[in-house]
Amino acid sequence: MMLVMLGAAGALLMASGAAMAQDPVGTTPAEPVPAAPPAPTPVPEPTSTPEPMPVAPPSPVQPPNPKRSWAGRLLVVATARAMPSPGGKPLRLLQPIAPLGAGPVWLQVRGVKVVAGVRWVKVLLPVRPNGSTAWVRAADMVFRPIRLRVVIDVGDRKLHLYRGMRKLRSFPVAVGKSETPTPLGRFAVAEVIPTGDPKAFLGPIVMPLTAFSNVLNEYAGGNGRVAIHGTSKPELIGTAASHGCIRMRNADIQRLARLVRGGTSVIIRN
Repeated sequence: MMLVMLGAAGALLMASGAAMAQDPVGTTPAEPVPAAPPAPTPVPEPTSTPEPMPVAPPSPVQPPNPKRSWAGRLLVVATARAMPSPGGKPLRLLQPIAPLGAGPVWLQVRGVKVVAGVRWVKVLLPVRPNGSTAWVRAADMVFRPIRLRVVIDVGDRKLHLYRGMRKLRSFPVAVGKSETPTPLGRFAVAEVIPTGDPKAFLGPIVMPLTAFSNVLNEYAGGNGRVAIHGTSKPELIGTAASHGCIRMRNADIQRLARLVRGGTSVIIRN
């Protein structure tokens, strides 16, 4: 087998040598003819037509109505502005962690506007004066609908829970004394905080509102913040006994806390 392979290789070498012998010696190959350069590609003339402004994607978030409200949870530290614009006057920095219970911050939405392709939401702030609002970029929040609302009748000393226009439950409450009345207006639940002590003065649950006392700037080390909470004195339910807060029986506020979330509308009326 090896002889056959060598014989084949020798034949190839002999053929190659014959071909080389037949090539003329010193012959210079012809110079290649250069190809014509390609025609230049026409460059389009610049246009002065501006690009369309991007529009924020559709969002279901809306201002509150009797059937439904919306709450937005802050995802990052956000600047609250007086107007829905990056150039709007900054009012304050909003933190995504709630100051009292260290949970997430949910703010009630009061308005929605798209400006220069950016969606903004008007939110109710838990600050003085009562009813303060500001604009925050919607991109800094996530939203959820809230179909429940709380209505407190100070005169009747009742708390009513509604889903849409239908009343679900009513609970007796204690309200502010004449010298420290419960403030009236449209507010929202800011936090839902378990105290961890059912026998505490504030009961097992505290729900700070976006409401502040109109006569107290400080109480028990706090800043006059009004809350719905339980009580260690259930015998005072149905009376005007508090410094402005709304007191409930402990069993009742535990039922309420299973349904109510941050951002839920709270209407306090006479």
